[in-house]
Amino acid sequence: MTRSIAFTPARFGAIDVANRFVMAPMSRNRATPEGLATPLMAEYYAQRATAGLIVTEGVQPSAVGQGFMNTPGLHSEAQITAWRQVTEAVHAKGGKIVVQLMHAGRIGHPSLYPDRHASIAPSAIAAQDQAFTPEGPKDYPTPRAMSEADINQAIAEHAQAARNAMEAGFDGIEIHAGNGFLIHQFMAENCNQRTDGYGRDIKGRVRFALEVIDACVQAIGARRVGVRISPCNPFNDIIEGNTPELYKALLERIPEDLAYLHIMEANNRPQTEAIRAMWRGPLILNPHADATAWPATPSILKTLFDTDLADGVCFGALFLANPDLVSRIRLSAPLNSVDETTFYGGGARGYTDYPTLEQCASIA
Repeated sequence: MTRSIAFTPARFGAIDVANRFVMAPMSRNRATPEGLATPLMAEYYAQRATAGLIVTEGVQPSAVGQGFMNTPGLHSEAQITAWRQVTEAVHAKGGKIVVQLMHAGRIGHPSLYPDRHASIAPSAIAAQDQAFTPEGPKDYPTPRAMSEADINQAIAEHAQAARNAMEAGFDGIEIHAGNGFLIHQFMAENCNQRTDGYGRDIKGRVRFALEVIDACVQAIGARRVGVRISPCNPFNDIIEGNTPELYKALLERIPEDLAYLHIMEANNRPQTEAIRAMWRGPLILNPHADATAWPATPSILKTLFDTDLADGVCFGALFLANPDLVSRIRLSAPLNSVDETTFYGGGARGYTDYPTLEQCASIA
């Protein structure tokens, strides 16, 4: 396969996409304090609808799953209604969009919540970092260790959020099982020290992930469910332990007809290659084989597709800076650089001002 395959249609489960470019999930912090999607969010996602598939920012499946300020939820009727402006805007531009369900687990702080509830996690072990709160940076507090009832409730909340996603008009969901959030916390040996069936060994550590996936599959069907993993990623104070065995245990038991598996690569291409050898369903790769190569550049397309390493390629920062990224890469046109001051808050506008696509075509 050659670089040109990136521009060809593909199918991720039940989701037919126009090309193999995927916009990565990236926190924007543009929701209301009540977790409602806003018109600015609708504009932001619609601007990037020429991506074959958009994966939204992390969306909490419950109030207790929130980890950051002004992040959207999908656990109330008001939130479902608010998301429709986003899905309708993307579909009007011919795009496809899935919502990433992300329970933050121990990554949160009571000051973020009206009832100041404690965060929950597999074990009562605090993450070594700080939360951004309305009162400034604060150390992550020690979370409450989840009971079996808490675990069952979190599983049910993911399933209900999946149903809510369909009601809100999304094309599917992505379950976030990486980057140090709740599902990844269960998988990691440094923050899961349980002695029951959800801990003890690798089989126990992947159990919660498998049960969340199964519940969502039962709710909306496997072909509408994707899963994101981040092997070897220490983000949010994670030490997985036995990474090859951990993901082997997970992949041996996830449904073969999932919409896709999405790897957030963490500077370990051999681990990515090992997962690709085990998983022959649709695979989306957010490529970071080299810690110095950030953001990932379009030059990696040929490598990924020539070696059949992925069926879709996921870009984050490049889509922020270039809403028309697909066209720019097709034309070998100049790319805007990333302005980090627009990463969060209100900066959805501006990147489309110069150069225009017509100017790009004349340059190319």
